[in-house]
Amino acid sequence: MDQQQKLIEQGLPLELAPFEPGWVWLVGAGPGDPGLLSLYALHALQHADVIVYDALVDRGILELANKKARLEFAGKRGGRPSPTQPDISSLLVSLAGEGLRVLRLKGGDPFVFGRGGEEALALVAAGVPFRMVPGVTAGVGGLAYAGIPATHRETNSIVTFVTGHMAGGDIPDAIDWKALARVSPVIVFYMPLTHLGEIADNLMAAGRDKGESVAVISKATTRDQQVLTSTLGECAEAVEKSGIRPPVLFVVGPVVKLRDGLDWLGALSGKQLDPDPLKGGGT
Repeated sequence: MDQQQKLIEQGLPLELAPFEPGWVWLVGAGPGDPGLLSLYALHALQHADVIVYDALVDRGILELANKKARLEFAGKRGGRPSPTQPDISSLLVSLAGEGLRVLRLKGGDPFVFGRGGEEALALVAAGVPFRMVPGVTAGVGGLAYAGIPATHRETNSIVTFVTGHMAGGDIPDAIDWKALARVSPVIVFYMPLTHLGEIADNLMAAGRDKGESVAVISKATTRDQQVLTSTLGECAEAVEKSGIRPPVLFVVGPVVKLRDGLDWLGALSGKQLDPDPLKGGGT
C-alpha cells in the first residue's frame, strides 16, 4: 500500500507536491465558484509568492491566497488596454528567474481556450520548470450550474467546444459550419456574445432548425449567474433585450431542454422540476 493510500484511509491530508522556488504553476481556477477549485489549486494559492491572474478569476478565489503573495493582474478584456501574450510569458519567466514561486492563475482550464499551451512552451524555451493543474472548464461546469448536461444518453454522445471569437475579436474564420451543424448535436460556444447573431445565422444556413433550443449563460457559477433559454432563430433578439453581459456561454442543442428537470439552483428557490423534461417540445 502506497503512502497516499495510507493517508486517505487514516483520514489525513494528502501529501501534495511541494511548490518549489523558481517554478511556475499554470493553474485552472474553474469558471468562478471558489468551491470548484481543485486541491492543487488551493495548495498553490496558499504557497505562491506571486500570483499572475486573469480577468475571469473570481475575487473570492483570490481571497484564498497566501496573504503575503503579490498579486499581478494580467487579464485580457475586449476593447480595453491589455497585456500582450508575449508580455505575460516574459513576466512569468522573469519572476521565476527571481527564485519566486509563481502561480499563473487562469479562469476555467488552462488548456481549453486558455492559452496555457503557449505560456508553457515559453517556459520550456526559457528552461523554467512548471506544473500544469487542470481546472473545471466553463463549458462543463457552467452548463452544470445552469442545469444543462454537456452530454445525456437520450440526446447526444458528441459535444463540441468552439471559441466564439479569434484573438483579434473577429468570428472564427476556419469553422466548417456545415460539418459542425451536421456532426455535433450539442455545440458550446465560449465568449460568443459579440457575434451571437452571426453564429446563429451560420448554423441555420448550415441546416440547424430555427426552432432548436439554445441557452445563453452569463457569469456562470457566480452569484450573478443569468440563464436565458430561447431558440436559435430568436436568441439574438432575446439576448439584446435581456441586457446580458459577458462572460457568456452559448449552448445549442437538445440538452438545453433538460434544464426544466435539472435546474438544481432554481429548485433551491422553489422552482418545480420536471422529471421527464424531454417529453415536451418546448425550449
